[in-house]
Amino acid sequence: MNTSPTRHLTLIGAGLAGSLLAILLARQGWRITVYERRGDPRIADYESGRSINLALAERGRNALRQAGVEEAVMAKAVMMRGRMVHPRNGAPELQRYGRDDSEVIWSVHRAELNVTLLQLAEEAGARFHFHRRLHTVDFDAGYARFIDDRDDSPHDIHFDTPLIGADGAGSALRAAMSRKSPLGERTEFLDHSYKELEIPPHGDGSFQIEPNALHIWPRGRYMCIALPNDEGTFTVTLFLPNEGEPSFANVRSGAEAQALFQREFADAVPLIPDLRRDWEQHPPGLLGTLYLDRWHLDGKAVLIGDAAHAMVPFHGQGMNCAFEDCVFLADALAANTDTAQAFALFERERKPNAAAIQQMALDNYIEMRDQVADPAFLLQRELEQALQARWPTRFVPHYTMVTFLHTPYAVALERTRIQQRILADATAGHTTLEQMDWAALERIVHEQLPVLEGAH
Repeated sequence: MNTSPTRHLTLIGAGLAGSLLAILLARQGWRITVYERRGDPRIADYESGRSINLALAERGRNALRQAGVEEAVMAKAVMMRGRMVHPRNGAPELQRYGRDDSEVIWSVHRAELNVTLLQLAEEAGARFHFHRRLHTVDFDAGYARFIDDRDDSPHDIHFDTPLIGADGAGSALRAAMSRKSPLGERTEFLDHSYKELEIPPHGDGSFQIEPNALHIWPRGRYMCIALPNDEGTFTVTLFLPNEGEPSFANVRSGAEAQALFQREFADAVPLIPDLRRDWEQHPPGLLGTLYLDRWHLDGKAVLIGDAAHAMVPFHGQGMNCAFEDCVFLADALAANTDTAQAFALFERERKPNAAAIQQMALDNYIEMRDQVADPAFLLQRELEQALQARWPTRFVPHYTMVTFLHTPYAVALERTRIQQRILADATAGHTTLEQMDWAALERIVHEQLPVLEGAH
C-alpha cells in the first residue's frame, strides 16, 4: 500500500507518544490527524491518581531533540542523581546512577509533558479531535466510527490512509486490528498493584526532602517510591501485593493505609498530610506486561508504545522506549514510500528491543524492592564501578547502557546477563574489594565482553 500524494496519516491517541510522533511526522511533511478519546488536557483537568511520574533518560531526550522540543520539556524537568534509599532504621543513603552529574535521569510530570507536546504538535500542523473514542474500524472499506462519551454521539470518518495506534495499553485500535487478524495478544499481570499519593512542598514552596533523587523505601515484597516535580511536590507511589499481608486485600481504608505507613515507612508519614484522603480517592492501578506476535496489519495499521508493548514501570523506560519507537517509525516512513514495508521494518527493528526492556523492567522491580539494601548487592555495585573505571569501554554497567547510552535494549540485556555472572562469581564468599583477583577479572572481562560502541 503506497502513501497517497497528500501523505496523510491518522493517529489514534494524543498522549505522549502520539503527540511526539505527530510532531516528527508533521515536520517531515505528512498531513497528520489525531483522534483522542479524552478531552483536551489544556482545557480539562488531567486525570489524577493514575499517572506515575516519568523518568526521562537519554533515549527519550534524543527523541525530543530530533523533534526540536527538548528545550521546552527540560525547562520543567527535575534532575535525579540516583536512588535515595530509606532503610527501616538509619539515615537515607544516595546510590548514584552514574559516575557524575553528566549521568543522571530527569523527573517529568506526565500531564505537563503531554500538554507541552500536544501544543507543539498543533503548532507543527497536526489537527486534533478530542472526545473521539475509537469504536469500530472496517479496514477493507476504510471506515471508522468514533463515539463522544459525553453524549454517546457517533462520529464516522472514511480514510484511505494508514492508522497508527498510540492509544496505550488498552488500545482500541489494537482490538480492532485483532478482530481483523489476531495479533497473538497476551498480557501477564503482576501480583502487585500501585497507589499514588503526594508529598506537598513546604509553606515557602521548597521541597520537603532532597529534590535531586528518586526516593525508595524498599521493604522486600513491597516498596514505596517518590519522584520530584518542578513545583516542589513529590509524586509518591506505593507498590503492594494484591493478596497476603500487607496487601491491597487488607489495606483498604485510609486509616489502614496510615497504619501501614506508620509501621513500614515511618519517616514518610509526616510528609504526606493527605495520605488518608488520597488513598480513598485514588483507585489502585494494575501492573502488567503486554506481548504481541505482530504489531501491524500490512500497510493498513501499526501500533507503537504501550499499545504494542506495555511494560511495568520499574526501569523508568516505558516512555523512553515509546519515544524511540516514534523516531524509528518516522525514519522508516521517510525511507519507504510503501507503508507495509515501513511498518514491517519498524516491527523487525523494535520488537526484540521492546521484549528486552520488558524483561529488564520486571528484573528491576526485584532489585528495587529486595536488593538495594542488601550487603551482597552493594558489594557487587562497588565492584561494577571499579571494573567500569578500569575498562570503561568493555565493562559498562547495566544502568549506563539502558539509561545514558543508545545501546539497543537487546544488546544491553545480553551484556547485562554476562556481567551479572561475572560480578556474582567474583564476589561470592567475599566482603570487600581487597579480596578480588584483579588479574583473573581482567582476563574474564576481555574474553567475554567486547568493546561496546558508544561507551567511554
